[in-house]
Amino acid sequence: MLPDIGAVFGSYTYLASELVFGLVALWLLLRANALTRAGKTILVLYPLAYIWDWYTLSIGVFSIPLRTGIEIVGIPLEEHIFIIVVPALVIGVHENLYHLVERGETS
Repeated sequence: MLPDIGAVFGSYTYLASELVFGLVALWLLLRANALTRAGKTILVLYPLAYIWDWYTLSIGVFSIPLRTGIEIVGIPLEEHIFIIVVPALVIGVHENLYHLVERGETS
């Protein structure tokens, strides 16, 4: 059974989890020296991800109960952060795996 962090963080639960995973993403990007490249990719992806997020929230595909309630340009603050953190994690993992292969550290 997973711990109920919602009982601890309440309306800040989603934000807190994003900050934790955002720090992991930042560490991976710094470790791979890929922060600038990732930033450019995220900037290009952001508008499409925003539209997708806005649309799915608007039609009721999902709801986010444990959030701050702060909305910016039609979507929750946490979703803006999510749009940055997810690709940052993917790019961070990719870059670190690529560098391992490049150095011959994987089979």
